[in-house]
Amino acid sequence: MFRGGFPGKSQPVNNNVDHSDASNDNKSEAPRSSRETENSTKVSCSAINSCFRLSSTLQIEKGNKLLRKILILFEQQMANEVVLLDVKGSPFAARVRIALEEKGIEYKSKVEDLSNKSSTLLKMNPVHQKIPVLIHNGRPICESMVIVQYIDDAWSHKPSLLPSDPYRRAHARFWADYIDKKMYPTGRNLWASEGELKESSKKDLIQCFKILEEELGDKLYFGDESFGYIDLALISFHSFFYTFETLGNWSMVDEFPKLVEWGERCLQKESVSKSLSDQKEVYEVVLQIIKQKLGIE
Repeated sequence: MFRGGFPGKSQPVNNNVDHSDASNDNKSEAPRSSRETENSTKVSCSAINSCFRLSSTLQIEKGNKLLRKILILFEQQMANEVVLLDVKGSPFAARVRIALEEKGIEYKSKVEDLSNKSSTLLKMNPVHQKIPVLIHNGRPICESMVIVQYIDDAWSHKPSLLPSDPYRRAHARFWADYIDKKMYPTGRNLWASEGELKESSKKDLIQCFKILEEELGDKLYFGDESFGYIDLALISFHSFFYTFETLGNWSMVDEFPKLVEWGERCLQKESVSKSLSDQKEVYEVVLQIIKQKLGIE
């Protein structure tokens, strides 16, 4: 479970790869591409504005109102181009997909090969060179929960993922931060280590689940009656629950029944079910990673 995305089959994470060639290509091509895109956008917007001026001048009749509506929709679409640099199986990319689905935002998913990162990814996230990256009208936003907050702010006219009350917003951000700092590194160590470190990781992960179940209590969702920010942060790891309990040799149902019920409740939402990977598929990929690490064919 890598921070940049789900570990693909037989694909090492290429953080140390020399990207100088890709970077040079990007530098030579990007300015031209940007100018072409900018010019194209200007031409399109100019054409749209001309149509609007013409329609206003001629005071178009009822029969032509459909054309005006089409032009308005086209302009709105031009002003809200949303692209997600994505990786299947990544819990971090899943968060963004869920947030976009919850808000009803149309977007284009561009799946990245992390062993051969695209010039777009290197340009849009030059600091970490990881997914997910949300590109809204050509401008990149990085880091999954930062993206989720951006989505909530940018499309504020739709149901909010964060509470409106300042204290409850801070509370939600605290637990999302806890999930990221505990769930990800501890879960990774569970299968990436052996001996004492693996055993201590198991204990830490069990303790993490206990704390989260206590926080959930008898509520339907972490935010009380409705699916929200904390739920979104944690449900993205639901695909790994089977891996955790299998490698850790415990039962999620026996140990954390409330969290299991909460997970099933979240999966009833289409925005969640369509965004998450199958638990057994995730487990098989993790097994392949373990075998590669141990040199087992």
